[in-house]
Amino acid sequence: MQLVLLRVGIDSGRAGGIQGPLFKDRSFEFIPIDDRRGDSERTYGNTRGVHGRMLIEYFPERLRDRLRDQSIHCDPEFETFTYGDPSSLKRGLLRLKPGSLLVFYAGLEMWPERTDAGLHIIGYFEVAKAGLATGFSQAELEREFGHNFHVRHKAVFKRQKQTLVLVKGGKRSRLLKKARLISSMGEDKSGRPLKVLSPAMRKIFSDFDGHVSIQRSPPRWVPTEFVERAAKFVRSLE
Repeated sequence: MQLVLLRVGIDSGRAGGIQGPLFKDRSFEFIPIDDRRGDSERTYGNTRGVHGRMLIEYFPERLRDRLRDQSIHCDPEFETFTYGDPSSLKRGLLRLKPGSLLVFYAGLEMWPERTDAGLHIIGYFEVAKAGLATGFSQAELEREFGHNFHVRHKAVFKRQKQTLVLVKGGKRSRLLKKARLISSMGEDKSGRPLKVLSPAMRKIFSDFDGHVSIQRSPPRWVPTEFVERAAKFVRSLE
């Protein structure tokens, strides 16, 4: 099997510069990135999170009028467990074999205080299948990936079909109830603050040959010798 770490969700560089909300009991709200082309009918203002609040309520008040009608890009989605991406950066996900783990982490901060921002594991897929959209029949696309952002919006699918990578999670996939912190603060080569994989997490996922920055990162493939240990850890999370 394989295990990949992948960052998802809103961050300080998009849609007003916030992290997702984290609560004192370590429960959280996963807030998707914005859909800048406006393909989706779902917005921060009309979408309710798992904690009952509209997503727009987690934004600072000064940004709410501007972002209330902003379309959102709900991917990954944790109702039928699908993920899609047409970018060359995610092309490697085609190598995922059934039974592998695609582990999602996101930027979260204490809410409403907006303090203690960090990177947290929020969920994972136990992969059932992965492939290019062009490799699936129309019936399979509708049956397996019909809820995915890139498939459900016809204009998006038409634009991206030739390069769209799709991943389907199996029955053991889940969105966690409690987020698990995996980052600590480090520095880049210029001495600027940078979120890195914490020393404790390096013992579980490896140090990726010294490349421990996970703040802006491509998918991180956990080395084979760490996969079993990392999978046991991920599956133990609440």
